Amino acid sequence: MDFRIVTAALCVVIAASPAAAKPARGRRPSVPTPAAPTQVAPPAPAAVGAATSTGTLMTPKEVVMRPMTPVEAEANAIWSTRAGLNIAALQCQFSPYLATVRNYNDFLRQHAEELDRARATMIAHFKRYDGAQAQNSFDRYTTQTYNSYSTLDAQISFCDAAGLAGQQSLTIRKGSFGREAARLRAAMRAALVPVDPLSLIQPVPLAPADLPPL
Repeated sequence: MDFRIVTAALCVVIAASPAAAKPARGRRPSVPTPAAPTQVAPPAPAAVGAATSTGTLMTPKEVVMRPMTPVEAEANAIWSTRAGLNIAALQCQFSPYLATVRNYNDFLRQHAEELDRARATMIAHFKRYDGAQAQNSFDRYTTQTYNSYSTLDAQISFCDAAGLAGQQSLTIRKGSFGREAARLRAAMRAALVPVDPLSLIQPVPLAPADLPPL
């Protein structure tokens, strides 16, 4: 066997290996472009709203309105319920069972016409009071309404109530949501009152006969 031929062949392989490992000049490795995130619910305003405090627990305060006509009161209930379901879609995604995102998006589609009328009615309400500043007043009112549902101390109970309210909103026929909005809003607001976990602990009294002998 001619070892000179084998050695020459190995030299060719060794010499060729580094060149094969280098990328071609002028070319960059292609990097896949990440897909754009899908927004499941419109974001709520970030302003901080007023709240009442009981010890270390906070309860968000409902927005106080000036006198309203019955039509305006119904529009306010619709717009407030929408805000509550929106906050639930943003804050309650920890529980897929509640389906707050899906319910909210379906709610927007099913009751779109009544929501549009409620918005127009509320802008007209503020125009009646504030004239040319009506749009600013409406924007401030909307921000405060969102904040009036934002909670940490009562998040579990609020999410449970808002999940149920979202489900019930989809059982209401188109054009009839205004008559049920006040009820759904009241249920969500009642769930915003936090309960101190320590208050749930009740001591069990022991009768003398139940005491162990010393």
